[in-house]
Amino acid sequence: MTGLASAFRVLVATTAALLASTAAAPAADARPEPKAPEEFVSLRSVDPTIIQEMRYPTSHTFMGVPVDGYRQPLCVLTRPAARALHDAQTRLLRRGYSLKVYDCYRPQRAVDHFVRWAKDLDDQTMKGEFYPRVDKTRLFADGYIAEKSGHSRGSTVDLTLVKLPAAPTPPYRPGRPQVPCYAPAAERFPDNSVDMGTGFDCFDTLSHTDDPRVRGTQRAHRQFLKRTLTDAGFVNLAEEWWHYTFTPELFPDTYFDFPVARRSVAGH
Repeated sequence: MTGLASAFRVLVATTAALLASTAAAPAADARPEPKAPEEFVSLRSVDPTIIQEMRYPTSHTFMGVPVDGYRQPLCVLTRPAARALHDAQTRLLRRGYSLKVYDCYRPQRAVDHFVRWAKDLDDQTMKGEFYPRVDKTRLFADGYIAEKSGHSRGSTVDLTLVKLPAAPTPPYRPGRPQVPCYAPAAERFPDNSVDMGTGFDCFDTLSHTDDPRVRGTQRAHRQFLKRTLTDAGFVNLAEEWWHYTFTPELFPDTYFDFPVARRSVAGH
């Protein structure tokens, strides 16, 4: 029995070692997630007063699903862009307004997700809200979707204005009736921001910042946001009233792919 027991112990030890090496193999082969360069920060660490309603980690997107690469609802930006937003926010608070950001740094894997979705012409899940008047075959040609985004360089932000005190925004519930993003503010998805004439990510020419059809209070709100951010060093994308890039960009030619997560900027 002693020899048999000894052989059994050797067999058990050998099996355990084999299982341990097999289990360790994937970890050894797995690539660690990239981290953000030191020049990137969480916006909240620079200005905690700016409202954050990060849409892409949720299903309230033009695709109807959370976007790849968004691990947490967090605004990440290059430090100069974050500081410039802080400067704009300081001026706005004195006038009874706050900035609200919808999207900031966007990893390349998220852009790739947009591209895959745009090529799937059968997926029209959110058409009724986000692109009612645009044929999905036109998304690339009309510039709504592209294979690269300035957001991936870290100095671009999508944002709006909120009149203080800020009312809560009701949570999005999948399956709710869809209302066109250019419908009157009282009819489209409720947002605690001021009325800009369309909702965020509205694929429509009415989203062009200076579209002449947008008048009155809506136009005044757009121009107020534009003046404030221009004074802080940002440049507006003419096709999207919500889209601004801080210049000069810290990384004008680099498209990053680290995930949007606290650990990506931990210690910065």
